[in-house]
Amino acid sequence: MAMNDPATASLKTPIPPPLILRPTRGLAALNLRDLWIYRELIYFMTWRDLKVRYKQTVLGASWAVLQPLLQTLVFTLLFNRAAGFAADTGIPYPIFSFAALLPWNMFAHALSTAGHSLVNNRSMLTKVYFPRLIIPMSPVLASLVDFLIAFGVLIGMMLFYHFDPAAGYNIHLTSALWTLPLFLLLALITTLGVSLWLSALNVIYRDVGHVIPFLTQIWFFITPVVYSSQAVSAKWQILYALNPMVGVVNGFRWALFGTRPAPGPMLFASTLVAFLILVSGLFYFRNMERTFADEI
Repeated sequence: MAMNDPATASLKTPIPPPLILRPTRGLAALNLRDLWIYRELIYFMTWRDLKVRYKQTVLGASWAVLQPLLQTLVFTLLFNRAAGFAADTGIPYPIFSFAALLPWNMFAHALSTAGHSLVNNRSMLTKVYFPRLIIPMSPVLASLVDFLIAFGVLIGMMLFYHFDPAAGYNIHLTSALWTLPLFLLLALITTLGVSLWLSALNVIYRDVGHVIPFLTQIWFFITPVVYSSQAVSAKWQILYALNPMVGVVNGFRWALFGTRPAPGPMLFASTLVAFLILVSGLFYFRNMERTFADEI
């Protein structure tokens, strides 16, 4: 009977070692593994952003094509002809500017949406747990869909100028085309990094929501979208390349058209700044995440 006594049996059960909880440090503190666990939520919210953007619109997703086309038309009429900003690259100005508008519009649209994403999704923040990084990430991924749609139009424009005998241009795909996904990745890194900073700051300082359109406009003029980066003085080139979108736009044109000079120190500077923005944005977003529900 003594052998079946619960008190006696408990004495023979090994006691597990104490569980010690320590704060995570470094990259482990970001809990990026949760993004894979919640990958279905990322897909759902990205799809939701796309549906909301084009809901109750007459043209629907055609706006992803019409907007850069109309911008290209305006830039061609004003900057290429009236202002004399023609690119000295032997490339037709319409596709010269359209190729730059693809990554730029992806960047600008994502900033305008992601910057307000936490405030617009306040009900989700206060009711259920999920990785908060998903909220500003989904507009960035949604803008990538618009980019892919408009990229097909760029291919059509390149074919038009290549096969039109009256155009007098020799537009063809270069051997550096394989690097284009790398420059697209650089654009996504820059976009996500800036979006993390703006979305987190907008929770605490609502002025950020008013600053985003102004910031985007200023950023546009310091990015070589309507002009060539060679228009910038040589002594300012490296400083100019601290804008990561400079490396993105120049890289797109080089990969597609073989423009000169090839990416070099300017691309290195842009890439370094892009990664610094992303890493610092991840840590800042993670540190502020615990206060989002209270501040919002």
